[in-house]
Amino acid sequence: MNSMKQELENRSALYALISRLMVTEVDEAFLEIIEKEEQFLSMFPNYKNWSKREKYTRKELVEQYYNVDYTSLFLMHLVPYESFYVRDDQMIDSGKGNPVIELYDALDFRVELEKARVVSGDHIGVELEFMYMLCNAQLKALEAEDKTGICELFQIQKGFMKDHLLEWAPMFLINAKRESRTPLYHDGAELALEFLLSDYEYITEKLSDYCEDIA
Repeated sequence: MNSMKQELENRSALYALISRLMVTEVDEAFLEIIEKEEQFLSMFPNYKNWSKREKYTRKELVEQYYNVDYTSLFLMHLVPYESFYVRDDQMIDSGKGNPVIELYDALDFRVELEKARVVSGDHIGVELEFMYMLCNAQLKALEAEDKTGICELFQIQKGFMKDHLLEWAPMFLINAKRESRTPLYHDGAELALEFLLSDYEYITEKLSDYCEDIA
């Protein structure tokens, strides 16, 4: 149980980190979280060694570099919405007919669009936040020794990744890495891509061994 708890906590923390990076502009508090946790900082190797971090304050970096890069990647030059990638007309679908939003509603996941820089719930930052919520729900199920609940959540996670996140997010993240102008977003896009692919393998593995006897 302890190893499972650690795995779920690590997954939850990583989903929280990459979701926050992509859902709105960063602030000094977010940068401090990365820099004070060596396990996080090691995942941003180019950011860690960026010479401008020695030259400018966090506030200056946010205002002069990170906000500009975020605006370019998420608001101007790229489109971080699933519906843009999967719809034939490339329209962003923020309506009730969007299957992602319908899934959120079914699982009582509420998207507060006004608090983020997004116009629809199928934004990559929100989809990552949904995975974070599912990981947290698994931690609660683990505390309750509810193996069935844990496995049902693994099934939901695998289905969501297979039908939604992995259908389009890798393409967006590859583009974001290529178009980024700061090490923060370059490393963040690479981290998110690698983590999503490895986490899908992890979920698949857990469903085949840990959940093998759960019908």
